[in-house]
Amino acid sequence: MPIKAVVWDIGGVIMRTEDQAPRAELAAELGVTREYLNELVFGGEQGTRTQVGEISQQELWDYVRSELNLAPSEYPDLRERFFGGDVLDTELVDFIRSLKPRYKIGIISNAWREIEDSLMEWGIDDAFEVVVGSGDVGIMKPDPRIFQIALERLAVEPFEAVFVDDFIQNIHGAQALGIAAIHFQGREQVIRELEQRLGL
Repeated sequence: MPIKAVVWDIGGVIMRTEDQAPRAELAAELGVTREYLNELVFGGEQGTRTQVGEISQQELWDYVRSELNLAPSEYPDLRERFFGGDVLDTELVDFIRSLKPRYKIGIISNAWREIEDSLMEWGIDDAFEVVVGSGDVGIMKPDPRIFQIALERLAVEPFEAVFVDDFIQNIHGAQALGIAAIHFQGREQVIRELEQRLGL
């Protein structure tokens, strides 16, 4: 059966931390490791609660600041510096836009609430018809329910979709439902594999 929908992850695929230096420099100034800082923001109970929408981004950053013993006036640009090495892959977005005339294009992302606001801020919201963020639906990949929500909104069957993600557990989660999946390891690799899958 032909593929009707191409579904993308965001973090690690469309938006990637290409330069580790800004986050490493921030961690050094704060007297912690980069790994610890990553865990504070993304891992642990508070990171997970943010990604399923139980607490807001502001509440997460308040928690991070508390754990780092920062006064309200210290590091007002903490979030901006934390994400300072992140780069939007505009070439990949151009490729995604090129698929739109023939395929439904979606997103499934483990992300904070109101993910569509970020897409608008980056100027790429036009590239996607359906956006399913874990913070908005309360379910994280690789839980099959988040894939099912996206399939329903795209109005396609599992075998009519292909999904791209950088985490292998999410690839396995999609495949368990019968969705074709491509493990992202780089722009050229994923475009090549997707073109082969789609017969382009």
